Amino acid sequence: MNTILEHIKTSKEKSNKLLAILLDPDKIVIQNLQDTISKIETNPIDYILVGGSKVIDGLTDTIVKKIKKLTTIRIVLFPGDFKQISNNADALLFLSLISGRNPEYLIGQQVKSVKKLKKTSLEIIPTGYILIDGGVETSVQKVSNTIPISQSNIEYITMTAIAGELMGKQLIYLEAGSGATEAVSQEIIKNVSEKISVPLIVGGGIRTKEQLENAYKNGADMVVIGTAFEENNNILTSIL
Repeated sequence: MNTILEHIKTSKEKSNKLLAILLDPDKIVIQNLQDTISKIETNPIDYILVGGSKVIDGLTDTIVKKIKKLTTIRIVLFPGDFKQISNNADALLFLSLISGRNPEYLIGQQVKSVKKLKKTSLEIIPTGYILIDGGVETSVQKVSNTIPISQSNIEYITMTAIAGELMGKQLIYLEAGSGATEAVSQEIIKNVSEKISVPLIVGGGIRTKEQLENAYKNGADMVVIGTAFEENNNILTSIL
């Protein structure tokens, strides 16, 4: 089986668009998890991302283990901090918040994760994480104590993405944030996708079929849906 990064890169080369569902351990009702996974499995979902800005210690590992028993869809960690690392997942987005200037989330958390990561068999994928203003103050913004980039500052967003690639990031992730009222604009996605060669992930605020299709049309290689699915587990049937 190809690594997850190889699959994402190959999909980009073939223009096969990917879709991931983000599950926040703190918002999952464990008693309903089997039904939640069933809703995911009945749709063409490529990956399940697990993580959140604030998660109770040990809960991520518990949730990942339970998901593993219910599905063969590969699980990718999307950690808010190093304590969310679980060896029971398949891969980890090794995030660096390159849109912010807080050293804790540029390199601090990454250094703290090394001892844990060295004891795991996780596929580690260096990812440049860019927080875009989604119209509301998000959990990421509060926890990281960083300011999202304005959607009007397209050049700066694009230059940040290019810098991330030049630093060696294998993926660039444009994030409007959990609960965003505004998705990352088509113009931003288009500009960034045209200027980088690594796969582009887009998440935050995507709630409709039109938004999903526009993200793909403008260059997103993978779209992540989180809050919309949390609020309505049946939403996939209306947007796919």
